[in-house]
Amino acid sequence: MITSYNYEGKTKEEVIEKCLNELNLEESDLYIKEKEQEGGLFKSKKYQITCYKKDDVIKYIKEYINNISKGMNIDIKTEIKYINDSINIILVSDKNPILIGREGRTLKSLETLIRQSLAVQTEMNIKVNLDVSNYKAKKVKNMQYQVKQIAKEVLKSHVEAKLDPMNSYERRVVHTLISEYNNLCTESVGEEPNRCVVIKYKED
Repeated sequence: MITSYNYEGKTKEEVIEKCLNELNLEESDLYIKEKEQEGGLFKSKKYQITCYKKDDVIKYIKEYINNISKGMNIDIKTEIKYINDSINIILVSDKNPILIGREGRTLKSLETLIRQSLAVQTEMNIKVNLDVSNYKAKKVKNMQYQVKQIAKEVLKSHVEAKLDPMNSYERRVVHTLISEYNNLCTESVGEEPNRCVVIKYKED
């Protein structure tokens, strides 16, 4: 379990200062869940926070992956670091194809399990990005190359192109990439899990 630390006071500043002084940490070292409690007839409002140390969250993730490793009977090495307030987890093993699964399905399932477990522990939406030997990074790089080729065709023909269904992260990558083109725009259409991006030509 991830240890929680609870504090309350009259103001947000007072409570956070109390938390940081007691734990001897910076605010950037913590996940902080805030709550303002309404006062009664003769009582003033109370400000409450629940804190989780980021180091404790990482330890929990490592233990969680270790249990997965034992369950799958696969030796897994783990590298975890924070990038833009997202926990980036890299898994490495001699059985990477098993961890990745067909079209990355096992990898996606493992990422979902970790996110859900953290949500149960903290009641917070902690951003997690799980990858196996840079599989997702290589996949995104390949996807970007293909999207650029399609973008060239749309610029040339002025005919919109509907891409294959993608998850939210992949769609965001496409939107960002196409935003660099002056005469192109994008639109997400359809419902999950078949939601996809349409690349359209636009006049100046």
